[in-house]
Amino acid sequence: MNETMVCVVGNVATRPVYRETASGPAARFRLAVTSRYWDREKSAWADGHTNFFTVWANRQLATNTAASLSVGEPVIVQGRLKIRTETREGQQGWMSADVDAVSIGHDLARGTTAFRRAQRPEQTSGPDRPEPNWESKPEGSQAATPQQHPQATVVT
Repeated sequence: MNETMVCVVGNVATRPVYRETASGPAARFRLAVTSRYWDREKSAWADGHTNFFTVWANRQLATNTAASLSVGEPVIVQGRLKIRTETREGQQGWMSADVDAVSIGHDLARGTTAFRRAQRPEQTSGPDRPEPNWESKPEGSQAATPQQHPQATVVT
């Protein structure tokens, strides 16, 4: 399937909204992307039009997004572009540009950040069992029998 992959550089415009859904964690926020251009008449940089995207993150990316991003921070978002159109009865139709994020990070060209690896949830294991004695007996001693090692299986 063909998808439109984009890399968008902008600023977080709204606080990330985090939700636990049936399919796992999800987060969304609005991203403001303003073009800049050199104004020859003023001999200075000027802001152009601002585009807004709704960025969607799922699973671990959603959890990390909610914990890491604040309004106004410069970010880079990579993901699939989705354009939605909707018309409602008696109202004018509207369009929305969404990015289904694959990766989100702070823009280090405009500041610094401190990375912390996410902690994975600890896996619960069964009761602790002592480590079996895998070493063989010295020469001249009897071989281990199933009575000495209850976990041993005798194959004939």
